[in-house]
Amino acid sequence: METGHVFVEDVKDAIVANCQKVRSMNVEVYSRCNETFRVTETISCRPGISTRSYEVDLRNKRCNCWRFQTLHYSCADVMAACAKFLLNVKQFIDEVYTLEHTLHVWKNEFPILPDFLTWEVSPTNFELVPDKGLRKNLKGYPQSSRIHNEIDIREKFDGKMCGVCRLTGYNRSKCLYRNYHIE
Repeated sequence: METGHVFVEDVKDAIVANCQKVRSMNVEVYSRCNETFRVTETISCRPGISTRSYEVDLRNKRCNCWRFQTLHYSCADVMAACAKFLLNVKQFIDEVYTLEHTLHVWKNEFPILPDFLTWEVSPTNFELVPDKGLRKNLKGYPQSSRIHNEIDIREKFDGKMCGVCRLTGYNRSKCLYRNYHIE
């Protein structure tokens, strides 16, 4: 901070990289009083992808590329709009990225903990009960971890089915089909 640096190193590097991209952008004014612009890439930075254009709203701190809203510092499109009308780009960088704010986070000192042998431990007034559902299967077989849904539900079956006609509700000795053919 004594050398005049205001922002953290990563943001400074991003601003330098965005400044290089600004040279290949064209800025059109939608409304100077509303601070809305249309920024168009004149040279594509990505091979094989056509040039793009973005709408920049400086008053509401918005850009269609979404980097401005996500990162809270100026993207290349915002920097191009600021360069067109000689606006200060640093006013659009969030204070979280300042060195002062970063150092403020680390300003607090952690208190030294006293010797843990002297800590007072209150007696527990409750009993710990283990969850039996978390135990290993006693039979030694692995438990199924498959997720069941409605397709796995079987209809209830009483177990009585005729071996001849395959109808339910009676067994082979009481089969109507068999009795009909025997007589």
